Amino acid sequence: MIIRKPPMGWNTWNTFGPNINEQLILESARAMVDTGLKDAGYEYIVIDDMWSLKERDENGRLQPDPVKFPHGMKYISDYVHSLGLKFGMYACGGYLTCGGYPGSYGHEWEDARTFAEWGVDLLKYDFCFHPASVHSATIYRQMGIALANCGRDILFMACSWGANDTRQWIRETGAHTWRSTGDINDSWTSIKDIAQSQMLAQEYNAPGCYNDMDMLVVGMNNQGNVSLGGCSEDEYKLHFALWAFLQSPLMIGCDIRNMDESTRRILLNRDIIALNQDESCHQAYMCNNPLQAFRAGERQPFPTPDRKPEDPFYHYTDYCLSRSIMVRYLAGGDIALIRLNFRDHLTSDAPTVVTADMLGLPEGMMKRLRVTDLWTGEELPLINNTIPNHGIPPHGCQVYRIRIEK
Repeated sequence: MIIRKPPMGWNTWNTFGPNINEQLILESARAMVDTGLKDAGYEYIVIDDMWSLKERDENGRLQPDPVKFPHGMKYISDYVHSLGLKFGMYACGGYLTCGGYPGSYGHEWEDARTFAEWGVDLLKYDFCFHPASVHSATIYRQMGIALANCGRDILFMACSWGANDTRQWIRETGAHTWRSTGDINDSWTSIKDIAQSQMLAQEYNAPGCYNDMDMLVVGMNNQGNVSLGGCSEDEYKLHFALWAFLQSPLMIGCDIRNMDESTRRILLNRDIIALNQDESCHQAYMCNNPLQAFRAGERQPFPTPDRKPEDPFYHYTDYCLSRSIMVRYLAGGDIALIRLNFRDHLTSDAPTVVTADMLGLPEGMMKRLRVTDLWTGEELPLINNTIPNHGIPPHGCQVYRIRIEK
């Protein structure tokens, strides 16, 4: 199985955690269709951890909890498929799942066959309670080859949290996506920490194996399993836009049965979704002036939240990433541009003005650009052959699609 675009869908974990059941899944699948999410490209309905009994059956097979899922998983899968959607489930490459349920380590082939029989289209594969004596790559190879031989196309979402240099070996396992972060929660701090850990990691994102920055918290509004204060509308917009821009899988985590209008506007923005689903998958690059000082020998590939203030790079990274400009070339010759303000105040300073060289264009080409704001749909006029910054709100962003008039 080969994928050409990051997967899009909905996952139970962020809002519901262990509080999952058959009715919730069926209602959410129906909501995926009725709200227009399916038509916008979201297609996977994914059940996360804590769906099974604590013990395998007498034949060593996983068993759905009959209280939560009285008709079994094939029943749910058939309903999801009847709506034109796809069905996803959760397993773990350890002795136990993160919630303490049976893991798949040592049971990869029988579990892969079971998932295929149930009509599963996606498997999220976690990393808790794995054997310390076995290399992480081996754990994911074992499930990868089992899925490849199960008789059904199943998208393999590796969820090793970026541990043990995941980025260096994950493509050899057959995984289609790879988690590069710890778990997200519904807070600005979490979004900012994950975002800034990714900004210099784009060389590890490619067609067939996409960098997964974890699920979306847009629209949770401090309700649910991973709530930790909630976010403002601007923070949710930055979160969604950046995840889309960097071509992370877009897996919704809010209750899609009860979305407010702000959540709908963000999650159903087809112009921004189009950036995520662009099949060229060209690497994004950072182009604001401070980052031009990065040379290959000096560059730190993964600035992380655990970097200490006494580290000289700590402050430099914070300065560079606090007001980032990123560019991506799209299929057909268009250019995508995102400006991000991670700071706590309005930004309209000179380093966030975009010039021709930042876009890889000669100066004269600027006169032929049509710049569309993807939040408003309005065309942005150029000023003195630059794309001006009229002010980015705190924790906000601007996203543009740039077309060159032929």
